[in-house]
Amino acid sequence: MKKWHELGKELRRFINPDTFPIAVRFLSHESLIPKGIKTPSNDLKVKIAHCQAAAITRKYGWTLAMTPNDLGCAISGHTYGWKQANKEEAVDFLTRMNYAADSTAALNILESLKTLKPGQCEAVVYSPLEWTKVEPDVVLIYLNPAQIMRCLHGSTWQTGKPVICSFSGRAASCTEGVLEAFLDQAPKVVVPGNGDRVWAATQDHEMVYALPASHLEALVQGLSKTHAKGIRYPIPTYLRYQPEVGLALPLTEIFGKTE
Repeated sequence: MKKWHELGKELRRFINPDTFPIAVRFLSHESLIPKGIKTPSNDLKVKIAHCQAAAITRKYGWTLAMTPNDLGCAISGHTYGWKQANKEEAVDFLTRMNYAADSTAALNILESLKTLKPGQCEAVVYSPLEWTKVEPDVVLIYLNPAQIMRCLHGSTWQTGKPVICSFSGRAASCTEGVLEAFLDQAPKVVVPGNGDRVWAATQDHEMVYALPASHLEALVQGLSKTHAKGIRYPIPTYLRYQPEVGLALPLTEIFGKTE
């Protein structure tokens, strides 16, 4: 795991995230969950959403495993292949909640979701990258827009090709982030969804960067190379100039007349 721990430390050095970057591992069977790892139903006595598991990992530094028995979110149950959504019920929910104008729009939403095949994954482990207990398939990082910009610089340094993403504001960190990065084997920028914000305490300034673990070394290398030329975070704004107070407005208008 040393490689992943070192790359996690390099991420912290170059982009300084507020919370821990997350190593996400897909397991084909529950029996493959490493010993000693907590599960929400057994250790927290609640069922939670994938975004909550990610939040616990990035904020507490805990390693958690999610299984179908731990899940309290129907949308990610569908996208992770754990419980296939009934199409009619899903369309009814989406239209009734005004996520969609009509059944056609609702079907478009449902069919646009990237999904794992049933049986492809029976457990997901979330672990802090800097001391991860699992080899990651995906790395998930919560960042502000300036930090996202730096990650884009890093990811595109080697190839020059832009990062291509889709945005819906729904099923965001779990599906548009983790699953799309995994299935497309490409980095993704994510606008956190309503579920991320209501149940996983994602803040208004936070966005998500998700990338396949196989891309992490190239990202860190790109960050290092651009950092060396002064493209850094925190952003080194230009301040070596003489302010010219009073040219735009007379000082008397700013401070009032003096006797």
